[in-house]
Amino acid sequence: MPRKRISTAIAITVGVLLPAFSQTPATPQKTLERRVMDAVPPAPVKPPEAAVKQAAPKEAPADYLLGAEDQVALWTPDAEELNGKTLRVEGNGSVTLPLIGTVKAAGLTASQLAAEISTRLQKYYIKPQVVVSVTEYRSQPVSVIGAVNTPGVHQVQGRKTLVEMLSLAGGLRQDAGSKIIVTRRAEWGQIPVEGAVTDASGEFSTAEIDLSAAISAQRPQDNIAVKPNDIIAVTKARLVYVVGEVNHPAGFVLERKGLSVAQALAMAGGMKGTAAGKDAAIIHKDEAGPKERTRINMGDVLAGKVTDIEMEPDDILYIPDSKPKKAVYRAAEAAIQMATGIAIWRAGNPY
Repeated sequence: MPRKRISTAIAITVGVLLPAFSQTPATPQKTLERRVMDAVPPAPVKPPEAAVKQAAPKEAPADYLLGAEDQVALWTPDAEELNGKTLRVEGNGSVTLPLIGTVKAAGLTASQLAAEISTRLQKYYIKPQVVVSVTEYRSQPVSVIGAVNTPGVHQVQGRKTLVEMLSLAGGLRQDAGSKIIVTRRAEWGQIPVEGAVTDASGEFSTAEIDLSAAISAQRPQDNIAVKPNDIIAVTKARLVYVVGEVNHPAGFVLERKGLSVAQALAMAGGMKGTAAGKDAAIIHKDEAGPKERTRINMGDVLAGKVTDIEMEPDDILYIPDSKPKKAVYRAAEAAIQMATGIAIWRAGNPY
């Protein structure tokens, strides 16, 4: 009889406790499942092709460093608050994002900024995928002015040399000189060219570069890398003109070694048969117009009877025809008009 009572008590106790043990809490199971998922890294996710094209019409060079006024676009499927968002890099070099706040972008590449944003988002998402694309380049302007075909402000994308920037500016005009003046902000250090100087304020350095030497074997080291906010000024060449009764009237670049009257005449193809070489003249002028006229007998010069004359910048060698001579002023005026708009030639055409 006592054994029967004990068995009955045990049966009642088991019947009460068994349902309680059979119910598994939902929260621990989900936690376990999440930890298992965390142990397996998610497969890399690539943004849709359409999204990439929309976010990045131009692919940024791998070494392009972001700066103030650049615009970037984000693609992150994990964070709807950020996905497809465009951001402008502020003047202090940062961007502001929902959830993570301010992130420094200046000085980083697009991939480095994406990695930084992904790290910040890990507080809210599991291994978030982030793609950053540069949609507008505005932080690295370089001004190219002077004797180039397309002067203006050009945005640098990646590393560019002096010659590459001149190419972006449409190349040199025919009247361009070989001297280029580069001005650089002090924050980028002094220009690495022999003879570079720092201005009195200490905020800029300037250097004069001989382009013909930089693109040849003479001084290739002068084809320097440009920096943001550089100013590249291409000087106008010093010109002399040969007009009148010559076969090829034109303007010619006056190189550093100089140009004599006989050399200028030879470059113009010589005199025509109707030329009055004994009545030739060199017309010296400045911005105000003709200021002096030097008579020269080209026959005596070519025969070596008189000393050949070195021409000065903007000089005009005028070869009249054999008709009666005109007044000095009228001849000078005609020569200047003929010099305007004629072709410009450069010996050897080094560019």
